[in-house]
Amino acid sequence: MKRTHADPSGVLTGKHFLDGDQACCEGALAAGCRFAAGYPITPSTEIVERFAQRVPQIGGMFLQMEDELAASIAIQGAVWAGAKSFTVTSGPGFSLMMEHIGYAAMTETPCVFVNVQRGGPSTGLPTLPAQADMMQARWGSHGDYEIIALCPNSPQECFDLTVHAFNLSEQFRVPVLVMMDECVGHMTEKVVIPPAEQIEVYPRRYTTLPPAEYQAFKAEADLVPQFARAGEGYHFHVTGLTHDEHGYPAMNVEPQRRLVTRLMDKIRCSADALARNEEYRLEDADVVVIAYGITARVAMRAVQMAREQGVRAGLLRPLVVWPFPQKRLRELAAGKNFAGFVVAELNCGQVFYEVERLVAGHVPVLLEGHTGGTVHKPEQILDTILRCANVAAEVSR
Repeated sequence: MKRTHADPSGVLTGKHFLDGDQACCEGALAAGCRFAAGYPITPSTEIVERFAQRVPQIGGMFLQMEDELAASIAIQGAVWAGAKSFTVTSGPGFSLMMEHIGYAAMTETPCVFVNVQRGGPSTGLPTLPAQADMMQARWGSHGDYEIIALCPNSPQECFDLTVHAFNLSEQFRVPVLVMMDECVGHMTEKVVIPPAEQIEVYPRRYTTLPPAEYQAFKAEADLVPQFARAGEGYHFHVTGLTHDEHGYPAMNVEPQRRLVTRLMDKIRCSADALARNEEYRLEDADVVVIAYGITARVAMRAVQMAREQGVRAGLLRPLVVWPFPQKRLRELAAGKNFAGFVVAELNCGQVFYEVERLVAGHVPVLLEGHTGGTVHKPEQILDTILRCANVAAEVSR
């Protein structure tokens, strides 16, 4: 395929054969990322290997740190110095980064964490896939906070959703997670990268106020504060402690209530606008399969096989898993007497519990789980679809 060179913006335009890790790197560069810090860990290392080769050509920097803790805080220092930045990891490295994901949420530091998921717990299966970090992505750091997490299922989406992740991080001043998996990270497919002028990039929300009037954590109408770059005459304090609008510690009940409520509401109030779903043959479906990432590709085939056997199945694939598309799910549950929902994922039940909670007993929910190491076979998901349909048929008699 035709391959073109990067233009001055760093965008490698044209049609390429890239794996998901390489496409993720190109998405970061296209979004304006010029700093990354990381520590090698399979199967994410290829992202920053490519970044380390590419970014010096366009004025950026990669630092290999001594561990994941150092990497996950170094990127935040770079953000406050004016750079767009990200880090990548997997498995135990993701666990180590939890403290600093919470710190980024508390300090409203826009940055991106890429997790190429592998089998666990602990060292687990370093070179084989899983999707068992989904609840950790949502709840892994302590305290109450909200994040955004995206799940690509192809190298093309690794590019597209990485750009989107950087845009969302800047729009909401929040850490955004790209939750890939080993299969998507290592599969090679066609990736189309448009010219730089066709890629939407959300600019950093720099303040227009003079230094004397600027308050680092005073929210705008959308609950997000304006940003200031360190070293340009603005005086502010960045701390993980509960703080006031100036950033100074204010450790009592009322500042905690105001701050934590705003940190959560700036995402929750935009949850419907954030939702991105792919829907396949839901218009007449009796059984709805919910799957994401690599599992959604297998689930698509299972839905087709069910249709061939006379069972009307459909697929709902959330591209944004957190915040979960609860409005669409509740619309589906309330709009028709479904035989049931089937949640297919490479874990023993994580997103399954969120679906079960939201449906709240109105529709049966079945799990087609898998401990990882490989993807489902379509026949496994098909069997659960047929079981769901048969149970509903028995109940209706």
